Amino acid sequence: MRYGCVIAVLAGIAFFSKAEPEKPITVEPEKMRQIFETVKTPYKYGMILTPAEGEMLDNPSVFRHGDAWYMIFIRFDGKGYETHLAKSEDLVRWQRLGCIFQRGEKGAWDASQADGWPALADTRWDGPNTLNTFNGRYWMMYLGGGKDGYETDPLSTGVAWTDDPSVVKQWTRYPNNPVLQSADPDARAFERATIYKHFTVEDPTRACGGRFVNFYNAADKVCHRETIGMAVSDDMLHWRRIGDVPVIDNGNPAKHCISGDPMIRRIGDVWVMFYFGYQWKPGGAFDTFACSYDLKHWTKWDGEPLIKPSTDFDTVHAHKPWVLKHNGVVYHYYCAVAGKVRGIALATSTPVGK
Repeated sequence: MRYGCVIAVLAGIAFFSKAEPEKPITVEPEKMRQIFETVKTPYKYGMILTPAEGEMLDNPSVFRHGDAWYMIFIRFDGKGYETHLAKSEDLVRWQRLGCIFQRGEKGAWDASQADGWPALADTRWDGPNTLNTFNGRYWMMYLGGGKDGYETDPLSTGVAWTDDPSVVKQWTRYPNNPVLQSADPDARAFERATIYKHFTVEDPTRACGGRFVNFYNAADKVCHRETIGMAVSDDMLHWRRIGDVPVIDNGNPAKHCISGDPMIRRIGDVWVMFYFGYQWKPGGAFDTFACSYDLKHWTKWDGEPLIKPSTDFDTVHAHKPWVLKHNGVVYHYYCAVAGKVRGIALATSTPVGK
């Protein structure tokens, strides 16, 4: 009798295994088109954070905390990057609050650059748009460097944390920073010049080999070409590089071009990576996306960009995406460049009032 039950159970397992086939490696064209229609934001609202004289603003990261919205963004003052915070009640009108992550002390590896992004954002498309914690902390990955100037090589990766991301106070640096460097013995060919921006997600399936998966763009030493690679971690502090080649690469491999600044959402059963491209399509920098079922294999969208230069406030570049959905409206924050003005702009899926 026991043997008969075992056979029945095994047969049931086999049946359900056949009933749920594995997802394909590539995302189907009709699914890619469906994602485009879901995330597109054709209505440009305009500049929501305008720089003062002598500064540039960049890299918006927007999240919900308590009863308000917050934006972590970057300020460049001519010397290098520092990380700032802004607040909003409606996702449209923003108030700058102050600096939350200063450059390191003189002589430190990050004495000239401290460009941070919040890690572990809730990626669910219809989710709360909050930041998740790990070990009771809110986490940040940041770009650090010891040389003055705009993204002067080499740039490396640091980790920091706080107990409250909505408060203007300095985040705590990990004492053993940097955690990823272009000079690491295991650095791959595509990241041996410098390492740029990160987006870190928690993967419940552990399909990539770790609890946390970190996507980042980096540049090679051949032509400073930027592509997107990945690394994994189980503790947010010690990172293992995964794969020998980038997961996102565009354009002629022998020429300088950029695929950069990844950020990720989960829409249904698909992971969607928003990122920007430059010099592999005509015109200035633009935002586009790729899709994956497993975080390892990515299908790139080859249609119309999500955002591209088209107005008086983004005539040069419209790039570096942060995309979220709230109350049925898609908000696409990006860095807009017109002439010498670099600030943060917004586009939406439906018009929002000014």
